Amino acid sequence: MQYPVFSRCESPVIRPRAVPVVLLLLALLVFGVAGWGNRTGVPTTLHADAVSGARDRAIVSAHEGATRDVIASIIRDLGLPVPSEFSVFVYPSRDRFREGLVRDAHIAPARAAELAEFAIGVGKRRVLLFNDDGTAGHGREWVRLVAHELTHLAQFELAEGEGRGEQWLAEGLAEWTAFTVLERLGLDTVARRRRLASVGIRDGFSGEPLRLGLEGLGTPRGFTTRHQRDGALPIYQLAFLLADNLIRRNGIERVAGYFRSFQGRADRYENFELAFGQSLAAFEAEFEARLRNAAR
Repeated sequence: MQYPVFSRCESPVIRPRAVPVVLLLLALLVFGVAGWGNRTGVPTTLHADAVSGARDRAIVSAHEGATRDVIASIIRDLGLPVPSEFSVFVYPSRDRFREGLVRDAHIAPARAAELAEFAIGVGKRRVLLFNDDGTAGHGREWVRLVAHELTHLAQFELAEGEGRGEQWLAEGLAEWTAFTVLERLGLDTVARRRRLASVGIRDGFSGEPLRLGLEGLGTPRGFTTRHQRDGALPIYQLAFLLADNLIRRNGIERVAGYFRSFQGRADRYENFELAFGQSLAAFEAEFEARLRNAAR
């Protein structure tokens, strides 16, 4: 089995004692990057025997098995293809995170500054970047964050590229996967998330004309614009409910197949209709009607 090689940005590559990938992720989840410098880059090789462990129900910050299950739940139980090799960068502040998005993820400076204002984690193809500024803690929330971003890596593998598919579905599937992982670890439930999201959306749209605007939410730029206008919580609650609806009706395999369809076709509307048996516009109208009825 191969193990990660650690590298620091401010010095030549160093090769310390080999550390299994599960211990690496545990360190990120529990301890963050205190004392690790301005940036820590971790080229990571993941093999099957690294995710074959037990189903511990111990507190995440105290047991390696729970960290292993973050990956195992995604790869095995949900069948999403987390890449066999990916890099992880963790930054100790928002400014370092912004710089890292430009340097390590090759994001345009203006877009990086925009993302750094609200994002804690960003997934690019085979690259994860985290802002560990101490505000998120290193327990359940870090497990949720890592699972969310790993799901984006899986989406990029399925589609063989970034930014393919509806952005609201990409974010919603990542949230659904994250809460499914937490449920498997005994830390939360999908049903609880569904209930809270439903109440939040119903209250948020109470007395207002309900327009989901999936056309705009389907692009990365449009999703970010709505996020900045309406706030993170309602947008991610909505994305979760939309994805949850599709998964409950069609199954996770069909949703994964939707992202996979972008390997051969770039048409977002055709791919949606072929995957789910209805047009995007029809799905939107149907979901809006359900929300209106629930709000009465």
